[in-house]
Amino acid sequence: MPSSEQNIYEKLRDRLTSGEFEAGQRLRSDKLKKDYDVSAGTIRELLFRLSSVGLVDFLEQRGFRVPELSKEIQHDLTQTRIMLECEGACLSIRNGGLAWEARLTAAHHELKHIETHINQQSFDGSVELLSLWRVAEMKFHKTLIEECRSELIKEFHENVYHRFRQQLITIDRQFDHIPMNVEQHQSILEAVLQRDEDLVRKLIYKHLSRHLAPLPEKVVSIAS
Repeated sequence: MPSSEQNIYEKLRDRLTSGEFEAGQRLRSDKLKKDYDVSAGTIRELLFRLSSVGLVDFLEQRGFRVPELSKEIQHDLTQTRIMLECEGACLSIRNGGLAWEARLTAAHHELKHIETHINQQSFDGSVELLSLWRVAEMKFHKTLIEECRSELIKEFHENVYHRFRQQLITIDRQFDHIPMNVEQHQSILEAVLQRDEDLVRKLIYKHLSRHLAPLPEKVVSIAS
């Protein structure tokens, strides 16, 4: 894919995960093309690509739409993200050296600065601020697993991360989680630097498990 199209793809992806579009909103290629000065065909190709990773729904005869929010999908994405980050972080601890520790520490410093600033102020969950926080948060978690030496883990994690953020957009806008995040991100960093894999797994689970949405119990019918 040409670099210009890749750039548009990433911008559309960021708009889809930072709350610019509402859940269920129709995405019209004839309107979006004006934002990027490209053809409607190019936008449709990019929307198809986004649909292949779950960030857009495509319905025959109905076009492209932003996915609806779903407790079941949120639960599944949270479980998957926990598995990927736990495994990726532990592999990175085994494979990563001082340079990786320095990159992770730097990513954490940037994220902590933004989260501390949010925590000390009163914000209305603006798209601009939410996007700034999301980029820093993703950078920290991507750096956490970047030395796992598995391109598949990193690819799956990136896709799951974006869908995860899209499902939690209403919660993210409120910033109620920020005080807890400051403490939990700090704890994860310290455990990584101590090379304590068991503790890292526990802290990642603690950090993400609050998003494991309670699901209704399945009703099992017993034939008489």
